Amino acid sequence: MGAFETVLASWLCYLINSFARDIKLGLAVKEVLFLLDAKRDLKRRPDIAFVTYARWPEPVVARESAWNVAPDLAVEIVSPTNPAEEIDGKVTDYFQANVRLVWVIYPESGRIYVCQSPTRVTVLERTNILDGGEVLPGFQLPIEQLYDAVTKPE
Repeated sequence: MGAFETVLASWLCYLINSFARDIKLGLAVKEVLFLLDAKRDLKRRPDIAFVTYARWPEPVVARESAWNVAPDLAVEIVSPTNPAEEIDGKVTDYFQANVRLVWVIYPESGRIYVCQSPTRVTVLERTNILDGGEVLPGFQLPIEQLYDAVTKPE
């Protein structure tokens, strides 16, 4: 990720944690490596991931190179160097590992692809509201506000 994408990821991670902390729902993390399938040694590092406390395998995150849990939400922020096939493969891997929701953010267009499965996808525009669905019930983010972090206030 470039600077623009990293700032977006940091801001979204902060917004999710600000929401989830108050209701003790879980934790959003940025750039954490997850062991999604030990048998296949499948590891993925989503730009942002949200793990509900219900999915935490231990009371404390293990001090290992990869967190051995499938997140509830995986977020990919597409940069100019990400080929479409790579993103498609990641989305497939996430759902095979029982990730419940995937957001694919295209910063250039402002679109967010909300994936409930590899084939159930809703496309949101920059003027829409991003909803946390069953993973983050009650989370509502006007997509335009996501870009506040990368825009200098006047």
